[in-house]
Amino acid sequence: MVAELCARGHEVTLFAKAGSTRFGQDGQGHVRAVLPADYQVQGYPDESHRDEQHRRLDGAMSLAISAVRTGAFDVVIDNSLSPIPHEQLDGIPTLHVLHTPPLPRITAVLATRSGRPHGHRYVTVSHSNARAWRAWIPDLAIIPNGVDLRRWEPDRKDRRVPGTAAWSGRITPEKGTHLAIAAARANGMRLRLAGPIQDPEYYESLIRPSLDDQIRYMGHLAQDQLREVISSAQVFISSPLWEEPFGLTTLEAMACGTPVAATPNGAMAELVGLSGGIVACTADATGLAEAVRQASGLRRTAVLQRAATFSLDQMIRSYEDALYDIHAAQSLGQVQ
Repeated sequence: MVAELCARGHEVTLFAKAGSTRFGQDGQGHVRAVLPADYQVQGYPDESHRDEQHRRLDGAMSLAISAVRTGAFDVVIDNSLSPIPHEQLDGIPTLHVLHTPPLPRITAVLATRSGRPHGHRYVTVSHSNARAWRAWIPDLAIIPNGVDLRRWEPDRKDRRVPGTAAWSGRITPEKGTHLAIAAARANGMRLRLAGPIQDPEYYESLIRPSLDDQIRYMGHLAQDQLREVISSAQVFISSPLWEEPFGLTTLEAMACGTPVAATPNGAMAELVGLSGGIVACTADATGLAEAVRQASGLRRTAVLQRAATFSLDQMIRSYEDALYDIHAAQSLGQVQ
């Protein structure tokens, strides 16, 4: 988002970890460090580490908020999972992007308000995720995620390997990595897994013992490497066992022309549609295995057409429209 907004001539300041990439050219992109470069967020900390992590991240967010209040910014985009922007940016034009199902720390803030903070608007990434949030934000808008179709594209030599499947994402219980393994085995398919091990206990107890010549873990791959793995597969398996808010890995696979077999959770049906793959009837190994079998025979041209409806350009134009609306409403309020 930052890179694309810079490319469109906007001046953007990104509050992030030190060492984050500089975006844009000609001084249009700036990074303001609010965390050291070596700080790592733990995916599943115990209670004491969770509380310490919240304190550390809240401190970083407070630094960003202080800089926003003293800066000459037209509008703020809040992509965080923190309640602090909902509490401390009242009166500053802000677009909150809700990337997850409702989080208790945020809904606790929203529940105490009789109305939204002045100058704030809210969007989320799918109709499925919007339904969960509308108890607190009835007029929540929807801007689906998009991917750069120039970077995620089919292998031009069409080096698909029959009998192979791919899976990518965070290796955690809610992503259902073990279910993808079971579905691939049921179809006699080779499976390549890629992504960060966010839950080491889950990986060691359920995933590592399943690895062999047929089921291989490729590591946390760079984007070009990941594209090669996905585009050469006959089918991509998307196996969320939670209410997946969107599913970027699913869209990346479709942009490579690889049909998707998905569990029926969260936004999967909304994303896959009628031509991007097959959504299983049940969220278990039997249902997903049947979806893998059916998806393996789908035409790649139809999959690509479905992916094209979720372009990065469309996403950025929608965000630009929302930002212009917020800024215009704020300017009108100041004139009145």
